Amino acid sequence: MKPISDKTAELRRLSAEVKAGAAPEKVAAQKKAGKLMARERLGLLLDEDSFQELDLLRSSRAREYGLGDRPLPADGVVTGMGRIRGRSVCVYSQDFTVLGGTLGLAHAEKICKIMDLAVESGSPVIGLCDSGGARIQEGVDALGGYAEIFYRNVQASGRVPQISAILGPCAGGAVYSPAITDFVFMVKGISRMFITGPEVIRAATGEETDSDSLGGAETHSRKSGVCHFVANSEQDCFRQIRELFEFIPQNCKETAPNKVCTDSPKRASDVLDQISRMDPGRVYNIRDVIHEVSDDHTFFQVHRDFAKNLVCGFIRLEGRPVGVVANNPKVLSGALDIDASEKGARFVRFCDAFNIPLLTLVDVPGYWPGVEQEHGGIIRRGAKLLYAYCQATVPKVTVVLKKAYGGAYDVMGSKHVRGDINFAWPCAEIAVMGSEGAVSILFAKELRGGKGGERRRELVEEYSRRFANPYLAAQRGYIDEVIEARLTRPKVIQAFRFLQNKHAPRIDKKHGNIPL
Repeated sequence: MKPISDKTAELRRLSAEVKAGAAPEKVAAQKKAGKLMARERLGLLLDEDSFQELDLLRSSRAREYGLGDRPLPADGVVTGMGRIRGRSVCVYSQDFTVLGGTLGLAHAEKICKIMDLAVESGSPVIGLCDSGGARIQEGVDALGGYAEIFYRNVQASGRVPQISAILGPCAGGAVYSPAITDFVFMVKGISRMFITGPEVIRAATGEETDSDSLGGAETHSRKSGVCHFVANSEQDCFRQIRELFEFIPQNCKETAPNKVCTDSPKRASDVLDQISRMDPGRVYNIRDVIHEVSDDHTFFQVHRDFAKNLVCGFIRLEGRPVGVVANNPKVLSGALDIDASEKGARFVRFCDAFNIPLLTLVDVPGYWPGVEQEHGGIIRRGAKLLYAYCQATVPKVTVVLKKAYGGAYDVMGSKHVRGDINFAWPCAEIAVMGSEGAVSILFAKELRGGKGGERRRELVEEYSRRFANPYLAAQRGYIDEVIEARLTRPKVIQAFRFLQNKHAPRIDKKHGNIPL
């Protein structure tokens, strides 16, 4: 074997120095905090030996405040390409051991390059975020670098899937890039996101808080809705990202990968039959319905802990990925509120952008009432879900399970917002409102003073017979078929099978103005 040349030896030396990373004490501090190193993270996320690094030797040109006198390996971010389950992805992984993972101009340019490559190649982009924010020593260059990333996030939106994993601090301007991406993952105990930290809040408002309460994984997954997935460890986070990849395509021009299905498309369900027979006043778990419909009873839920009155996520039908939006009668009776509307709208728009068909399971008594909801903007913010459904052109199949009252009936994938095929169970109630409320308004004078208990019962029964059922809607063509609950899976599969080549041309315009 011939000895290597001096030039090759020099290359290997430089590469090894950069890959060795920061000083040992910095590495030890990262490990003590329960965090992995930037390159370790990529090794766990990506297929084995698939990572190809770019800009390994890129470094900052800034020399102010001592930057020129200290090593900054890879300028605090590792970037490149790799594979997840054999599919190409573009990735960047910030290195907190290098100046706190702060973002300077070279750091930003490395991320921008990989984002540009993602769009050009039609590959998803994943950011592993662990950064103290803008590099103060680089001033406006750091701010400009962030803005260049934000711009690319917006340009890539709807073209390639974008995923952010928060694996440490993410503060100030750094939070806006993850907020624009499609899905945000956080890890209990190590992830933090906030515009201003506890110290600034204490100085500005006098409020006392800590980093975890202010911007930890539990806070953002349950209260703010910023976080879509929570992991118990970094390893669990990467496992979840890889699982998500099974349901999404490479880009907006492709479809999500299919799997071989061994579950019979004709499978009937006694569980669904039992749910349909339940008293209307009894609640049930909407996930039981989703599991009974899906291949192999599996469901990959999104935003599990936020706005629990609406359930969203991915299933497979005959091996094909499908997005599910379903009212959850166990929380707020399945009514739509501000958070549920925004959660559903975001999910519907993602599915529509990336050619993922939509299944809507309806059991909704209306919009949740209250002064807080009205003052919080339920009119404007609730309209986001309506807008998303009206705009979506992917195949849309809807099943009305139980209640579908008022404007919420319209919103939840109805025929009127261009649901393609709409089913209803025989027990479904489709009306302006429930029978009790309708009778109280229609016969207010007759029933004034609480009189006429027997008469009220007669009127409620009559209204229910005439209106609180799926048959009037079926007569009008708003329901395509009233189906036996036990046959929901085969009926839905047959509908999506028919719609798989659906093509709906869009109106020629720049874009609409969603009620943000």
